[in-house]
Amino acid sequence: MLLDPLADALSTIKNAEIIGKSDCTIKPASKLIGNVLKVMKDKAYIGDFEFIDNGKSGHFKVQLKGKINKCGVIRPRHSVKNTEFEKWEKRYLPAKGFGSIILTTPEGVMAHSEARTNGIGGELLAYVY
Repeated sequence: MLLDPLADALSTIKNAEIIGKSDCTIKPASKLIGNVLKVMKDKAYIGDFEFIDNGKSGHFKVQLKGKINKCGVIRPRHSVKNTEFEKWEKRYLPAKGFGSIILTTPEGVMAHSEARTNGIGGELLAYVY
């Protein structure tokens, strides 16, 4: 039974990275997973990804680069202000300036560094390093 599609997607990526695969398939697909993959691609943790429509919910085919040490979801999804990012970096990332926290904001899904420069807060979704 599928309870958290984002957690399953990040777990699939992490497990494929550990065993050294060059690509992986994430199913089912959703807009949230697509937006998180876009942020991971912008931060150069993964290569290209494509949506494949199979008539149902579809799936994503993701090219892996071998740069992910760990990734996962943040549960429960905490709300953060733009001044509180350092507290969450200490909790979820191994070092300052290493890795990214992915969050959803009123302006869309983005990394915490981009949200900090824009001066906006949001809800934490995931971390990757």
